[in-house]
This record gives sequence, structure tokens and C-alpha cells, in this order.
Amino acid sequence: MRSGAIDIVSGKNDMACDESIEIGLVLYPGAQLAAVLGLTDLFGLADGIAARYGKRDSSALRVSHWQTDAAGKTPVRIFDTAPDDVSTLAVLILPPGLGEPLPPEAAAPFADWLRSHHGAGVTLGSVCAGAFLLGETGLLAGRTVTTHWLHVEQFQVRFPQARMDADQLIIDDGDIVTAGGAMAWTDLGLRLVDRFLGPTVMIETARILLVDPPGREQRYYSPFSPRLTHGDLAVLKVQHWLQATDARDIALATLAERAGLEERTFLRRFQKATGMTTREYCQRLRVGKAREMLQFSRLPIDRVAWEVGYGDPGAFRKIFARIVGLTPGEYRRRFSAE
Repeated sequence: MRSGAIDIVSGKNDMACDESIEIGLVLYPGAQLAAVLGLTDLFGLADGIAARYGKRDSSALRVSHWQTDAAGKTPVRIFDTAPDDVSTLAVLILPPGLGEPLPPEAAAPFADWLRSHHGAGVTLGSVCAGAFLLGETGLLAGRTVTTHWLHVEQFQVRFPQARMDADQLIIDDGDIVTAGGAMAWTDLGLRLVDRFLGPTVMIETARILLVDPPGREQRYYSPFSPRLTHGDLAVLKVQHWLQATDARDIALATLAERAGLEERTFLRRFQKATGMTTREYCQRLRVGKAREMLQFSRLPIDRVAWEVGYGDPGAFRKIFARIVGLTPGEYRRRFSAE
């Protein structure tokens, strides 16, 4: 049994039976209150389900909200679902934000506090732009994390030592959990319910809320957003041409000629500017076009493959599944507009 999880048969927790697990939600400036309240409700629902299964008299989960004090320094509890409970602060969650990600100076009052709690064994979690506040702690160096795909380039500039994988909707690294898009708070919440209350309670919670259990991936939803602000005008010229032509001609000689560069120089500069090889870049452009066709047309999948430049439908299916995380057929069934 995972640490802290409830045995729903006996109703016992491997912590003290009368001790609840506290999950704190951090209300930093611009935090999305809809996510804060949604997580509060999600954990409350899960706690009620766990009580029915385990026949507990006390709460298994305690949810608190934290905000900086009047002096704007140390965060303090401003809301508590079980103020009289004995609990262990297990998690602090940084919800998504509204508007631009929190700048370093605004994050400063939280960074040391978060780092101190993490050092004491508290798991830190973030959703969407909340990852920027998490990044200011310095704890993400060498870690693989995710955030909303719209924020990827800005995040990588601010925190170059973190490894960004925006294809993933949620990355659980044990003591640090990051989630992608703004609505990924549901995935993070369910992941923590699974961790502390077990899979049965998690599945029941997801069923009642009519949301998918954890296992989705952000790449199902995010379009290909190539890096265009790198400043290399020769590479940018090729990117614009590839976009306009749906990457129909991807021969290296053609691309290098378009850039006005020698082939080896072009390959080096292209990868430095875009973070991808020309092959990977063009695959993503083609798959992006295929996603549109699968969603808005009824063309057979083999025809879609041909239209986006793949003469071998089998190769197209493999590349599509690797990039998107779903087969073309699965993607069409899930997202078709018709």
C-alpha cells in the first residue's frame, strides 16, 4: 500500500488513524480561484467517498488555503476545512494563474517558504503557469516538468536547467508533481486522491465528476506551436515556407537553398533555433495538418496520410501515434467535429 493511502476495506491509514492528510492550495497573486475552489470540492468529494468505504468518523483529507500575511511576507492559512483536526501537511499546490505567469519579484515571498516545506518532506505541485512559481524555488533544475504549451518558450528562457516535456499533461516525480493546461487541476487532484486514498476512491471521484481518470496526455490537445522568436532570419524564412507548403518538400538541399546556407550550417542553425531536427519539425507540421483533416473531414485515414505527404500509411500511423499519443483512428473518434 502506498504511503499515507487508506485501506478502504479496514478503514485504516498507515498514518495514525486520527491524523488527516493536509493538502494546501496557495493563493499567489493572480491564482485562478475557479481551480482553487474546484480542487477544494474535488478533495472534499473524495474524502466523503473514502469515509463511506472506510467507515471513518474523521476526515481523511484536510484542505487549506494559504496566502501571504498582511505584510506580504510569510504565507498563512486563510481557510481550513478541518481546523480542529490533527494533520500532516503533505502537499502544497500552486494552481493555474490568470494572465501572464508570475514574475520573479512577485514570486519571491513564496519561494523560500516553498523550498523550506519541500525540505521538510512536503510534496510540491503546480498546474499550468503555477510552474513558474515552482521554478523560482530552484528545485526544478534537472527535473522533467510540464506546463501549458503556450508557456513553454517563456518557461525555458526563465528556467533553462529544467527539462520541459509539454507533451505530458501530468508528470509525477514523487516529491514534485507538475500538470499542464489550466484545466489539468482535475488530473492533479485525481492523482493525489489515488496517492492518498487509493485507486477505488479515485475512480469513484472521477466517475461522479464525469472527468477522465489520470492517463490523458496534453499532446492530445496541443497544436504544434513552432519556436519563431529565435532571431535567426534564415531559419525563420524556411519555417514560414514549410508552413505555407504543408512541408511537402523536405529535402535537405531544398531547405538549405531556401535558407541561403550550406547544408551542414543550415542543419546546425535549424536545430539550435527550433530545438528540433528538420525531420522531426516537418513530421510535426504534417501531423498537425493530419489532425485537422481527421477532425473536420471524413477522408479515409490512408487518404489523409497521402494528403499530408506520406506514401506509406503504416509509417504515417506510427509517426502520428508517437507524436500525438493516439492512433489516427482513436484521434478521429475522440475529436471528430462531424
